[in-house]
Amino acid sequence: MNWDRIQFDWMHFKDKVRDNWVKLTDEDLTRIGGRREQLIGRLQARYGFAKAEAAREVEAWMRSQKRAA
Repeated sequence: MNWDRIQFDWMHFKDKVRDNWVKLTDEDLTRIGGRREQLIGRLQARYGFAKAEAAREVEAWMRSQKRAA
């Protein structure tokens, strides 16, 4: 799974993002708008992750979406 697909179909994936990171609000998901760097930044803010840790979280989530597809 590449990020372009997630960004293109954000309306579908945002519910999956919410399921994985329940601290993200509706406003967060709207602001993210399918942008990977925005997701990483929101994870840093909501969960207190370092940037590298947030990026690893996103990568792991993307791999799980590929398996689920």
